[in-house]
Amino acid sequence: MHALSPFPSKGNHSLVPSPFAGFESSPSPNRRRKVKLGFVFSLSRRTCIGDIRCSRSFSSGYSIVSCVGNPNFDFRLGFLFGYSKVNFVTPMARTLEDQGIIGNELVEDQSEGINCQQEMHGGECSGTELFEEEAVSADGSSVSSESEGVYSSNSDQTEGINYEQEIQSDNNAGEDGREESDVKVDVRALATTLQSAKTVEDVEDILKDKGELPLQVYSTIIKGFGQDKKMNSALILFYWMKRRKIETNGSFGPNLYIYNAVLGVVKQSEQFDEMETILNEMARDGIAYNVVTYNTLMAIYIEKGEAGKALDMLEEIHRNGLIPSPVSYSQALLAYRRMEDGNGALNFFVDFREKYRQGGIGRDDDGEDWESELIKLEKFTIRVCYQVMRRWLVSHDNSSNNVLKLLIDMDNAGIPLGRADLERLAWACTREDHYIVIREVYTRIRERYDKISLSVCNHVIWLMGKAKKWWAALEIYEDLLDKGPKPNNLSYELITSHFNVLLSAAKKKGIWRWGVRLINKMEDKGLKPGSREWNSVLMACSKAAETTAAVQIFKRMVENGEKPTVISYGALLSALEKGKLYDEALRVWDHMIKVRVEPNAYAYTIMASIYTAQGNFSRVDAIIREMVTLGIEITVVTYNAIISGCARNGMSSAAYEWFHRMKVQNISPNEITYEMLIEALSNDGKPRLAYELYMRAQSEGLILSSKAYDLVVQSSEAYGATINLSSLGPRPLNKKRKVQIRKAMKEFYNLADVSGRSKPFDKSEICYAQSQELN
Repeated sequence: MHALSPFPSKGNHSLVPSPFAGFESSPSPNRRRKVKLGFVFSLSRRTCIGDIRCSRSFSSGYSIVSCVGNPNFDFRLGFLFGYSKVNFVTPMARTLEDQGIIGNELVEDQSEGINCQQEMHGGECSGTELFEEEAVSADGSSVSSESEGVYSSNSDQTEGINYEQEIQSDNNAGEDGREESDVKVDVRALATTLQSAKTVEDVEDILKDKGELPLQVYSTIIKGFGQDKKMNSALILFYWMKRRKIETNGSFGPNLYIYNAVLGVVKQSEQFDEMETILNEMARDGIAYNVVTYNTLMAIYIEKGEAGKALDMLEEIHRNGLIPSPVSYSQALLAYRRMEDGNGALNFFVDFREKYRQGGIGRDDDGEDWESELIKLEKFTIRVCYQVMRRWLVSHDNSSNNVLKLLIDMDNAGIPLGRADLERLAWACTREDHYIVIREVYTRIRERYDKISLSVCNHVIWLMGKAKKWWAALEIYEDLLDKGPKPNNLSYELITSHFNVLLSAAKKKGIWRWGVRLINKMEDKGLKPGSREWNSVLMACSKAAETTAAVQIFKRMVENGEKPTVISYGALLSALEKGKLYDEALRVWDHMIKVRVEPNAYAYTIMASIYTAQGNFSRVDAIIREMVTLGIEITVVTYNAIISGCARNGMSSAAYEWFHRMKVQNISPNEITYEMLIEALSNDGKPRLAYELYMRAQSEGLILSSKAYDLVVQSSEAYGATINLSSLGPRPLNKKRKVQIRKAMKEFYNLADVSGRSKPFDKSEICYAQSQELN
């Protein structure tokens, strides 16, 4: 007698399914109603399910089930009796059938996604699911072959063994099978009692009054132990069955399904050391493995971290003449996932697909919908490859080239990553060396799909900037403007920060034309430069002594509605001072004071240098006193500016005087101080004093430039001063500063076009800029 199975049998008729035989099932996220039915063991032609009595016959290739029961029984569960013809002989049943609530055929769940329901394949989310059913005869032995099926459902795992219903067996059935038994077994209570057993003798005491129970009862209890991770309880029951086999001379004992159930407990409880013991017992009993056994062993090896052995099990299935199930193939893919071998998983699937198309896999009579399984395995392969690529990206190794190769191979195999996986892959790119991957991923999304997440675009812009690929970051921002989605504040801040990096480099190197081009590019792309960006360009102009360009940038800054800061004024004053436009510098200073921009130490230093160049030392003294009054710290930088102004204008005595004033103020001179003072004294015909300053600098541990050394020697020779040249020591090496611009910066340098020469300086432009700022 066949047991009730949820799948068509491999014969010429269909079996009526018990709804997963005692499992509590949640078939779909869209149908949250849970169903609990008791186990049904077909020991006669008639079967009792709760308050229902059912009989079965065969007609036209169908298993016909007629059920008689309580009219109040809820037959909304009629869909569970699919793959068969069901006759309900209660008034309520007919009414529900007429209303379409129940039908003659199983309504198959078409929910999407990978199913992680747990059976003998070990509980990994493998994309396929195996249901194992068996039939038992009156003597408890198995009389039907194992039925396997593939089922696509939601990602929730099976919730457990249902012990709440009673199991009816027909121990008193006559030869015609018409007599019914009233013997009932409370499986939950029995399982709970067996959990307390510590020895085989305890099991014997518990079961001595139960009579001969079908093997499926014990299989179900062992599976329940597996879900509760009760390895010891399962083993004690198993060894009791082994002893009973000896006592009954082999008429009762563990069969293949019992062994598979025990191996399932090994997998679920993760007590893998027991696996070899169980396999040895199978060998002693002469029980050959079936596909479920191999699937369980594959799952165990994968959990043990021995994925290679799991793949060996698949080869052994073929060698033993068995046909792998969809679970076998999914376990193989999972093994490749554990080995982080994305290429191996892809090649495995391609080989499987080719064999299927050539007819080497799948038969009409094997009970599997291989076309559907091919689709599931394809989705699972894509998932495995995606997960492996993510693992590659988060590892310490640079595996960017491996990721790119696997992406290309997936395209060639016709199973590319979808948009969602590509976007998640982009988020896994966080290091500078990932820029080639994220660029490729971004390009694929843009070319293949109409939409892309704005957050992903912002992430790409961020990573491109981190990798110093600013031109690529700007291209992403341009795509947002041209193709969408519309950039948000974060997009603006990211691309602006990249421009600031470049503008800071322009400021540091004094590449003022580059700064102007960057400002132009920002305005072209709808990015409004702020004071920080304008100041960077102004300081680049100042460092390059480009007075005219500085005035023009200051004017544009005001015209664009940006209020100049003290840094803006300081940069403009420095540019004017270097251009010796002292009167214009004084007007800028007065204007700055008028608009109540408080000068900082840098601005005061520039003004001290300007007054020094004019020889107006009374104003220089006033600047120093004002700084002291305002609590602005006077540093060596301010004194160096004054001494440098004296040196450039041939006022060596004044320079030497300010040098002594600096010493009185306990401000230590640095290399620049000595070098500028030596230059002033040497040019003014005072070689002896220059020599003494050079020696003092050496005694203070300062290393002066070769220029200062040469000035001392040349001045001594020119004016006939008697000095000990050997005391100067060896001539210092020349200090050469090379301006290096990265390739990336060079490309950004040419992003915008601006005239190589500034137009002639117009003094009225400063006045215009000042009046605009005042308004």
